[in-house]
Amino acid sequence: MSDAETLTRAAIYEVIRKQLADILEIDVERISENSSFVDDLNADSLALIELVEAIESEFSRGEHTFRIDDEDLEALRTLRDAVDYVAEVLGVTREA
Repeated sequence: MSDAETLTRAAIYEVIRKQLADILEIDVERISENSSFVDDLNADSLALIELVEAIESEFSRGEHTFRIDDEDLEALRTLRDAVDYVAEVLGVTREA
């Protein structure tokens, strides 16, 4: 994601969804906002670690390093959880 792009919740959703599809090697269309990483998408712990690393890399900018705190990881069970978390940390407001 380039710095020139306006960061919206929808943009965060698409970035995470694409990263997840690449990691799990599945069609992006299989992934919805309500998809559970484990129950619906059969993501194992290694895939989830890769996703966290991809999210941290994608949303780090210049001197600002985006990090998902270890104590927050357990609460991230669905794509919606991850999108909401990233949006909250980055101060992106929810679109109407």
